[in-house]
Amino acid sequence: MTQTTAKPIVLSIAGHDPSGGAGIQADIETLAALGCQAATAITCLTIQDSRNVHELIPQPAEQIIRQVEAVLADYPVRVIKIGLLGSAGVAGAIGQLLLRHPEIPVILDPILAAGGGAELASENLMEGMLQQIVPRALLLTPNSQEVRRLTGQQPLDACAATLLSQGCGAVLITGTHEAATDVTNTLYRPDQPPHSEQWPRLASSYHGSGCTLASAIAAGLARGLPLDQAVSAAQRYTWESLAAGWKPGRGQHIPDRLHHRQSE
Repeated sequence: MTQTTAKPIVLSIAGHDPSGGAGIQADIETLAALGCQAATAITCLTIQDSRNVHELIPQPAEQIIRQVEAVLADYPVRVIKIGLLGSAGVAGAIGQLLLRHPEIPVILDPILAAGGGAELASENLMEGMLQQIVPRALLLTPNSQEVRRLTGQQPLDACAATLLSQGCGAVLITGTHEAATDVTNTLYRPDQPPHSEQWPRLASSYHGSGCTLASAIAAGLARGLPLDQAVSAAQRYTWESLAAGWKPGRGQHIPDRLHHRQSE
């Protein structure tokens, strides 16, 4: 029997989206499309569709940590990607877990609200995220609304500086919510000038775009790309997935994260 080449493993710690547009499902699809194996830990259940999140049901922190520790004891996880947390207790527990595994790079997608407007993060959760997870993250991937809410700043350069001062390795601020013809995403790193990339703005709104981007970056890092190259490649993959997206329900479009396989 022919032995297959081992795939790099990425652990996604995120919420479950029954609509399949975001959360764990988005992470699994993205990682699989980009040649990685996804391992997962569910932080919270949700009742949601492509229009909005109707209810958030956080899982006990102890159970989440047991999920993660079981995977880490078995698999050589190369990157951890963190999405929806659900509660301040979960943020604190994950922060302590990351202290025990400092060798694994962490990508944090700080999800604060649903695309339909539902709040997904309390003030206590944001504080826990800032204190417990941000200092241990290689990269944060907030959109412009999220980063302003997290930091209390308005200029995006100031927002990034505030997060970098708290110990994270880099910040990628996405500009979908800004009033501009094109979407500008900017990578901020300590002691380096900001690096921006512009993408044509698409006409639709999308459910799961942030999950797709963060997971695509995690996949690039797991495959051995330097951070700047992983960020650039992930932006292209995400834009192409959005451009190929479709509208399965009565709300937002969802990305077609397997779009490239249809032409093979």
